[in-house]
Amino acid sequence: MTDAKLRDLLSSLTPMARELDALPAGRPAPDDSYVKLNTNENPFPLPSIVMRSAIAALERPYLYPENDNVSLREAAAAAYGMSADHVMAGNGSSELLSLIYRAFLAPGDSIAMISPGFSFNRKLAMLQGAQFLEVRCNELGCLPIDDLLFGPAKHAKFILLANPNNPTGAFMPVAEIERLLTQCNQLVVLDEAYIDFAPENALHLVNRFSNVLVLRTFSKSYAAAGIRVGFAFGHPELIGRLRNIQNVFNMNVVGHAVGMSILQHRRAYYENHSHIKHERQRVSGALSDFGFSVMPSHANFLLARVPAGQDGRWWQSALESQKVLVASFPDDGLEDCIRVSIGTREQMDAFLTAVGSVRRGADRSS
Repeated sequence: MTDAKLRDLLSSLTPMARELDALPAGRPAPDDSYVKLNTNENPFPLPSIVMRSAIAALERPYLYPENDNVSLREAAAAAYGMSADHVMAGNGSSELLSLIYRAFLAPGDSIAMISPGFSFNRKLAMLQGAQFLEVRCNELGCLPIDDLLFGPAKHAKFILLANPNNPTGAFMPVAEIERLLTQCNQLVVLDEAYIDFAPENALHLVNRFSNVLVLRTFSKSYAAAGIRVGFAFGHPELIGRLRNIQNVFNMNVVGHAVGMSILQHRRAYYENHSHIKHERQRVSGALSDFGFSVMPSHANFLLARVPAGQDGRWWQSALESQKVLVASFPDDGLEDCIRVSIGTREQMDAFLTAVGSVRRGADRSS
């Protein structure tokens, strides 16, 4: 029974916050006996030269980090060939994405996202009291420009594209994104979280178009998901206003140090990226042999339709019983899919062994 004081407190929440259920206590992270392939992490340790920067940063934990991330923004600008006023840094790209929602959306506004996409965006829109419009994209990644320009999305405050897309792994040619930017006046937020596994990137469009913000993260391709380093690139007027509403000391000293070190030593990740691309191809072929339909991917994961007879949730549970974790989705059109992150060769061998075991068990029971 909820007491009277708590009822009064809950009624004082904003209408948007009242729509959210209280989160349960949750489950602890899986122990090291599990093969964790469900959250698209990069499985390799930081290069030793980057790790040294993290350790050095802990020598003076009593000092606040640099406000406004000036040195980190300057390092990113130098690495990517632009001025520092085109760059903001964040506690992962997720922080920067939430700032964009706060800055652009008021109750009653709308935002359009290519679907299927990152589900957290629905919550971000709801918290602003905004309508969330999903524009379907086919599995080959073709950008539905006409639907974005002339359908309900034409009134959206901004359009969110992820390239490569999550959870499909599909890649949209940069020429298509450029065509959209040329024809629309809305802001286009381009999330390039997985771009280091793709054939080309769109960062150069920042210097040509004032209506684009490009997001990057060091979580996926630079093995720093737990350290939280992200960037947004765009016109100085947009970037400056977003920086002005950012939380003070939004990043910690380790994030600063690791971010700057990664920017200086990106070549140290070449073998890491090559391994993931190679394993992505190998595992895709092996899953096809097991009867899965694997979608072409330019990210560090694969989305695969499971063999007939079960759905994605069933396969997720069956693989978890083998101590292998993958992702499944309730979204329309994805119910019969699982998404598997690309890990080390040993992790992927363990995954394929578990798939074979589950497949044989399903065949015997049918």
